[in-house]
Amino acid sequence: MKFLDMPEGLAERIIQCNSTYTVRFGVRLRGRMYSFVGWRSVHSEHCEPVKGGIRFTPDADAEEVEALAALMTLKCSLVDLPFGGSKGALRIDPREWTPQELERITRRFTQELTKRGLIGPGLNVPAPDVGTGEREMAWMVDEFRRANPTDVINARACVTGKPLSKGGIAGRTEATGRGVQFAIHSYLRDLRSPGIVGRRDLKGMSAIVQGFGNVGYHAAKFLSEENGALVTVVAERDGYIANPKGISVEALKTHQLSTGSIMGFPGAKSFAGDMTGLEQPCDILIPAAMENAIHVGNAERIKAHLIVEAANGPVTFEADQLLRGRGVIILPDLYVNAGGVVVSYFEWVKNLTHIPFGLMERRRRERRNQTIATALERMTGKPFPADIRDEFLEGGAEIDLVRSGLEDVMRSTWARIADLLEEQPELGDYRTAAYVASIRQIASAYEAIGI
Repeated sequence: MKFLDMPEGLAERIIQCNSTYTVRFGVRLRGRMYSFVGWRSVHSEHCEPVKGGIRFTPDADAEEVEALAALMTLKCSLVDLPFGGSKGALRIDPREWTPQELERITRRFTQELTKRGLIGPGLNVPAPDVGTGEREMAWMVDEFRRANPTDVINARACVTGKPLSKGGIAGRTEATGRGVQFAIHSYLRDLRSPGIVGRRDLKGMSAIVQGFGNVGYHAAKFLSEENGALVTVVAERDGYIANPKGISVEALKTHQLSTGSIMGFPGAKSFAGDMTGLEQPCDILIPAAMENAIHVGNAERIKAHLIVEAANGPVTFEADQLLRGRGVIILPDLYVNAGGVVVSYFEWVKNLTHIPFGLMERRRRERRNQTIATALERMTGKPFPADIRDEFLEGGAEIDLVRSGLEDVMRSTWARIADLLEEQPELGDYRTAAYVASIRQIASAYEAIGI
């Protein structure tokens, strides 16, 4: 490979998926038998267990699952998590089934995965993906426990992304969107980067978000509410809305939940059926929806200075070349949307240790901080500022620790990418540097076990 020195044949081994299982099963519903097909692909077991989400979509296929499993291997390696890559899918449109029917289908799918060793705390750990969420993960963990009655101690760790009541972790729902925010911060904080037209403060910067699902919503919310960015355009599959003065993200989410669409939102102008939302002028473009959203057909019309890939593969290879040729900076998906799997790792560790994060030290930190505040008051003769006292004295809830851990991973991973690009400028861009850093680590793991 051009930028990697690996033993002959190792590159081919890393490229290939280790195994892909197809499961077909029937479920009796609505007075008849319905047949379903699903997949679970294991890309690499250089590190175990393997990790990756399960999606419920009507257009799922084995090739897509294998590609996403490979991406999970690279992503986990890049952020230095002890997982190999895996992915799963069930060909189904969740909108066509009632919640009760979906539960029966999900439980049958889980039975098929369990029989083949494709789910388990130390083997293969699924998570939510497109079309699935906390609810489906709760059904899966319950079905796994039923199938393994003698191994219930660690059963909760068989999946991540569960509800808090079923062993989930605070901050998992927001994790990918929060990771997008931390990725942008890491880029802007690095003085070796060109910033955004020379600027490094998000306040007042314009942002376009394509896709207003979980990831797009949380990324838009954090960037606008916490960093002062202006979300000027939100694009979805039925058009886009725009307001150059900024869109209220929370109000838009309320509108979307009540109407089923972002169209008609009173706080912005609607452009129904118009798919050019991501082509509007902005400082930051965040594609957070589908693959190949930016392609040769629209790349020349993209007016953003920084593209932050919150979705998997939103920029095609040809579009990437065109955009970089114009000086557009692209933060790659391999790094940007890793927040979900990072916090999934925290949840997995929590389930295996059987202890909530912060339980053993929260009160000790509170007492230490109280001692520091008291000492400062005695030294200065002035009371501790009331507006920051409560935050300073607080010992840290689980979500605070999760956010802290996620930020640390995103910052250290960015340093790894930027350092490599500085050492090897011939790599040319952040995407290539991320791939090289990830593959090197995978290659080292294979060599260490004699493969």
